[in-house]
Amino acid sequence: MPEKNKEVAILFDSSHCTGCKGCQVACKQWNMLPSKMGLNDNEFTGSLQGPGDLGGDTRLVMTFDEKPSGNKLQPIHWAIGRRSCFHCTDAGCVAICSSGALKKNDNGVVSFDTEKCNGCTYCQSACPFDVPRFRDTDGKIDKCTLCLDRLEEGQVPACVKTCQPEALKFGPREEMLEIGRKRVEFLKAKGFDKAELYGEKEMGGLHILHVLKFGHEAYGLPTDPKPNSMVGVMQAMKPVTAVGTAAVVAGLAVSFLAAMGYRRQEVSIEEAKKSWTPEQRAKADREVAELLKKEAASKSTGTNAQ
Repeated sequence: MPEKNKEVAILFDSSHCTGCKGCQVACKQWNMLPSKMGLNDNEFTGSLQGPGDLGGDTRLVMTFDEKPSGNKLQPIHWAIGRRSCFHCTDAGCVAICSSGALKKNDNGVVSFDTEKCNGCTYCQSACPFDVPRFRDTDGKIDKCTLCLDRLEEGQVPACVKTCQPEALKFGPREEMLEIGRKRVEFLKAKGFDKAELYGEKEMGGLHILHVLKFGHEAYGLPTDPKPNSMVGVMQAMKPVTAVGTAAVVAGLAVSFLAAMGYRRQEVSIEEAKKSWTPEQRAKADREVAELLKKEAASKSTGTNAQ
């Protein structure tokens, strides 16, 4: 196992993946995330991919890009990918989190504290990979934590532990990068000209690295992903609006983002406020009162100056 504070990473090798989805099941089981169990609750879409996307109770989805290959022996061209949190070095979700629920750890893991989450969903809009998802049962955001609780006990993430074809590896990030580079060289030598290692530099460096046999476009991954521009705007507003507190959810940032065309999904501001703890409500009241006091003082100073 890597040293406690050393950067770690998962390496996903699409050329080894068989699409068994054992990692999806392991993720659900370890994190005690519910699934629909009723007859025909999960609609069949004609694809091997299921569920269709991430959700408030689904942190990991194996993706299937299924296209005709023109080859009679292998009629379907499969690009089997992986969708979950990428644990970015330059994590826009952490930068914009209005409650301090999201945190970037020394080992590269982007973790979150459910108790602090106020359900504002700013992180979801800031993420270029559209990863954090809102859970309507408790008004919180959920996403992969890289099984931080397992790492702290010297274990590997549950998905890595269960992967039979060894499409998933885990270890120090530099070591995973080296393995990934060598694998890309091997694939290119075999004729896969678009093979690439995704995550080496994207978003400052990802901690979920991908060896992609057919190039990132075939797996639906963005070219040169960037955090949403609203992240920079919100950071610039911090000295004025005290971003990082529950007050922002009730204050100026909300109307500002609405003016930018920001859309909340499934939850309103008032609904999100219902999930606040008494401490969060008290802090919000203090912050709003302080903000109004400063604004009043500023206006008074301006009037006197005239």
